[in-house]
Amino acid sequence: MTKLPAKPGSTAVADFLRKVESLPARPASGRRGRLTFAIDATASRQPSWDRACQLQGEMFAATRELGGLAVQLAYFRGFQEFAATPFLTDAAELTRRMTGVQCLGGQTQIGRVLDHVLAETWRDRVHALVLIGDAVEEPLDPLCHRAGQLGLHGTPVFAFHEGGDPRTAEAFRQLAKLSGGAYAPFDAASAGTLRELLRAVAVYAAGGGAALARLPGEAARRIAGQLPAPRGG
Repeated sequence: MTKLPAKPGSTAVADFLRKVESLPARPASGRRGRLTFAIDATASRQPSWDRACQLQGEMFAATRELGGLAVQLAYFRGFQEFAATPFLTDAAELTRRMTGVQCLGGQTQIGRVLDHVLAETWRDRVHALVLIGDAVEEPLDPLCHRAGQLGLHGTPVFAFHEGGDPRTAEAFRQLAKLSGGAYAPFDAASAGTLRELLRAVAVYAAGGGAALARLPGEAARRIAGQLPAPRGG
């Protein structure tokens, strides 16, 4: 069995899993959880996009016993191009749509992602936003304002940062914190880390914090177990 390495990134994932477990449970409603899966599709992102294509099916599989999950793919790329799919309940269809996208050079459009998810959750609540990227090229204050609005509407942002840029890390941390979500880094070699993160958020979106606390899987338990007990207060 492959053993995940104990490294700072893994510790951050453990922090993330602890944070998600502390989020309030959603009452059972018989409806699917709704999750927006937003990925930076600018030129540097193609390897991560390909990796996400391979992993996204596991989000659906992890939530089948919780009533399932509806996932909306959103992405930005090129010159002011932003797109979002309907909320999909079939992993094969989401994969088909993802594999048809090629990354193109351009600047980040995280503000458009946040505005889009705000509009969606005003119509029908989005239970989680996953944001995957490696850069923030927009003014941070307006992004933080939008993240706070998402938090007020019960839509936490789970910001997954690839790479080591400290300014991006701090921006992603603030977006997560202001929305009531969580931040975690990963790198090009840590497909297992990204798998754990996506699986955890999918379970949270489908069943809330109580469902996440029951999440099976040795890897998730090993990562979460690396941290000391949460501090009180």
